[in-house]
Amino acid sequence: MAAVKKKVPTKKKTPTKKTTVTRAAAKKAAGKPPQQSSSAARQARVFRISFASVYPLYVEKAEKKGRTQAEVDEIIRWLTGYSGKQLQRAIESKVDLETFFAQAPQIHPNAQLIQGVICGMRVEEIADPLMRKIRYLDKLIDELARGKRMASILRSVEGTAR
Repeated sequence: MAAVKKKVPTKKKTPTKKTTVTRAAAKKAAGKPPQQSSSAARQARVFRISFASVYPLYVEKAEKKGRTQAEVDEIIRWLTGYSGKQLQRAIESKVDLETFFAQAPQIHPNAQLIQGVICGMRVEEIADPLMRKIRYLDKLIDELARGKRMASILRSVEGTAR
């Protein structure tokens, strides 16, 4: 007769406890400050992007949907308070987004009425004021490209009545 092999249950090895130290904890212990989180680092990079490099993308997005550069300029001037000449100077001087919004004469008081989702985030819930302004502009250009009326985009009284 052939011998029948029985399966013997094997004991599971329990992992040995090891202390793990994160890089941030190691740097803190060494007296070095931890690096910025990746989202904070991304935000800082966004702030350094030149407005002159973003502006043609706004215009291109609008023109693909049958809108005009003049409408893009109107939206930017409405949000920031720049005049036509000031806007052109900002583009030519290649200021970064942080400087562009810092030097804006006045953010429109109705900008707080801009709501909705852009880049996966609700605009009204963005904590950083500069990032919120950047996303306001993104949202307005997006609305333009989707075919909304200018009065509605600019949050004017006649644009809000239905």
